[in-house]
Amino acid sequence: MTFELDLLATPKAVPELRHHLRTHDFEVRLCVTELLTNVIDHLGEGTPVTIRVTGTSGGHTRIEVTDPDPRALPVLLSATGTAESGRGLALVDILARCWGVDQGRDRKTVWCELATPGR
Repeated sequence: MTFELDLLATPKAVPELRHHLRTHDFEVRLCVTELLTNVIDHLGEGTPVTIRVTGTSGGHTRIEVTDPDPRALPVLLSATGTAESGRGLALVDILARCWGVDQGRDRKTVWCELATPGR
């Protein structure tokens, strides 16, 4: 099963996206919204994105968030206990079996793969 949605990255889009993915596991919804929030925080509100959630032949769930800026790459930070930001990609890193970035000439896709529950 594949879910795909084009939207503008805005704070309002985050709960709407969670609602669209309500049949998916909590970890899937968390990773998708963290990757979307990174676009809002680092590229700005209103950035067009494509969200994809697919099952893989290896029994994993793949999440992809594509945006139009191939230069703004995600960075895994080590947030301090009092920091108000910097934990989103760390959460993805902990929950995902792997993650990365595919760069194109005019876009990038940040992706992660999660183990499907029960496997």
